[in-house]
Amino acid sequence: MIDRRELAQRLETLTFDERMQLGAENALHCMGVNAQDRVFILTDFARAFIAERVAAAALARGADVEIRFLEHYGERPLTALPDKLRNDFLQVRPTVSYYIATAQPGEIAFRIPLLPFLVNELKVRHGHMIGIDDTLMTDGMCADYDEVFTITNRIYEMVKHAKTIHVTSEKGSDVTATFHPDWKWIPCHGRYTEQGKWGNLPEGEVYTAPATVDGVLVCDVLGDYFSEKYGVLEQPLVITVKDGYITDISGDNQSIVQEVRDYLFSVPNGNRAGEFAIGTLTSLKQLVGNLLQDEKLPGLHVAFGNPYPEFTGADWDSTVHVDVIPTNCTIEVDGRTIMRNGQFVL
Repeated sequence: MIDRRELAQRLETLTFDERMQLGAENALHCMGVNAQDRVFILTDFARAFIAERVAAAALARGADVEIRFLEHYGERPLTALPDKLRNDFLQVRPTVSYYIATAQPGEIAFRIPLLPFLVNELKVRHGHMIGIDDTLMTDGMCADYDEVFTITNRIYEMVKHAKTIHVTSEKGSDVTATFHPDWKWIPCHGRYTEQGKWGNLPEGEVYTAPATVDGVLVCDVLGDYFSEKYGVLEQPLVITVKDGYITDISGDNQSIVQEVRDYLFSVPNGNRAGEFAIGTLTSLKQLVGNLLQDEKLPGLHVAFGNPYPEFTGADWDSTVHVDVIPTNCTIEVDGRTIMRNGQFVL
């Protein structure tokens, strides 16, 4: 394993282009891409420059590569899985796929059925890079993913049988979650070399669907399309949760409060806590305003809506999924402190 300080020093000497290339190589490394693979990259016009770099790196390894654009399957936002896209996947029969595209309002309804189609039906190794940009490619995607693998699995071992997790933060978050013994914790460790495995890249978290969540979350970043729209919030959003459901949303910016409230309460279970997760990408030091990376910052994130039932075993569903991120958390697992003020104490 590379020493963390040594890696940071080495990265400082790299040019922007070299870091972009390292990020692309790590995207292939996480999926174990080799010359025997058929790689299908689904992108959009805005992120074609990243998709093309990943494609070129895969071609250099001898893999076959197909690139397709979301805009060719209909007017965005896409709100359902198009038959033409499904047929294109079935025709190519990829062994590896990547989703390298921006997030748009309502498009989560398209991505939710896409994931189980890819990993459960086609059994691809899938890298989900929703919202990826050059900042993430040159930051989180340049991490030491052997270290990510080690730390994530350590946290997974600590939480996989947890009954209660209590989280507080210096800004005022104070939540307690309980867990269903039959619902699974998923270690997102950045090493997906078996067919039917997938992860969000940049990677590094452990998550499950909670049985209950109670308390207050003071949040600095929001997920789904809110991430790209607002980045790091100037005024935190305060979310009150009782028995797993949002009962109140407040904050100084009333327009954001109303927008988030309207979105989460627009569909059944949209205001229900569907994900409870701990970020494990220890090379990250601060928020960048992009949910895909910020949710991997060591600490807590909670998502409301879809609980990924195909993976966690949760017995309910929703058509939205919005993460919220408090910062500088202290985390206690069944009374044992594993993080204090945003730093793991393992």
